[in-house]
Amino acid sequence: MAAVAAIAAVATRRSARRHASHPVPSGALDSPNSETGPLPRTARGKGRPAQETRLEILQLTISGIALGCIYALIALGFVLIYKATETVNFAQGEFMMLGAFAGVVLTMLGLPLVLAVPLTVAGMAGFGMLVERLAIRPILGQPQFTVVMLTIGMGYVMRGLITMVPGIGAGTHTLPVPYQGMVWRTGALVLSVEQVAVIGVTAALCVVLYLVFRYSRIGVAMQASSQNQLAAYYMGIPVRRLNGLVWGLSASVAAIAGLLLAPITFVHASMGMLGLKAFPAAVVGGFGSLPGAIVGGLVIGVVESLAGFYLPEGFKDVAAYVVVLIMLVVKPNGLFGENLRKKV
Repeated sequence: MAAVAAIAAVATRRSARRHASHPVPSGALDSPNSETGPLPRTARGKGRPAQETRLEILQLTISGIALGCIYALIALGFVLIYKATETVNFAQGEFMMLGAFAGVVLTMLGLPLVLAVPLTVAGMAGFGMLVERLAIRPILGQPQFTVVMLTIGMGYVMRGLITMVPGIGAGTHTLPVPYQGMVWRTGALVLSVEQVAVIGVTAALCVVLYLVFRYSRIGVAMQASSQNQLAAYYMGIPVRRLNGLVWGLSASVAAIAGLLLAPITFVHASMGMLGLKAFPAAVVGGFGSLPGAIVGGLVIGVVESLAGFYLPEGFKDVAAYVVVLIMLVVKPNGLFGENLRKKV
């Protein structure tokens, strides 16, 4: 990817400056390491130009925001289901994986992208409602541990079934999009169009969800049901039907995340494990807050991007969980979580 290549070029220049004090062949430091041309003379000493450092941090931040948008969309599914049913769906990452595979299969069948995307989102919405009706609704009222174990089991079943599909299950795939591999250049800043698309679609989806929950009857009913299901039921709100709609909405949002991620990385059966990074995003933002899920995802994405570049190898994989531990110590309810008290 172009943005990653730009970051790698910056890293190459850093390595060249770090070894500038050792004897090197004449003219080696003057050879261009990237499209920006030869390294400036002031960059070959021990000090670093402030402009280059700012550019490096900005490039990493944009990459982290794009990654955080994927985490945010998956975390939205966690929060939506938790607010509606007070249960946690640990198969949310697998919903994303199924959405990505569905988009890839439809394009393989010859459907254009403009048809494959809405069909995938609609199909995953129906699948989420079916899962709620057949698997979740019969055990509502049971201890929450039961639902947690059920969703974990569903995730393993989905991964296993995908790997059994001949021709696609055992391999890796990518979703062909018109903007794949394209970059935008603003001075020395290189922006991947794929990452810009992720950020733009996530922002647009957040606006749509806000309008739905703020102004539509279904959105208002969902908010009422999430606050007090019994009171909503007595007021004539079809709580069970709304729970199914919430599961469908959660699955469709996860499918959008999978479709956005598919052109950037490979689509494979284990990509649903990315949901384990989205869970910390929901915790950081506040598990009952939709805006918190978005902010939490962005925080986790940026921290992971910076940690992967500046810290030793391996820190990137644990950075999200370190942030969660710090948040649980400093603000256990998350950034946007509500302080709930129960009388005993």
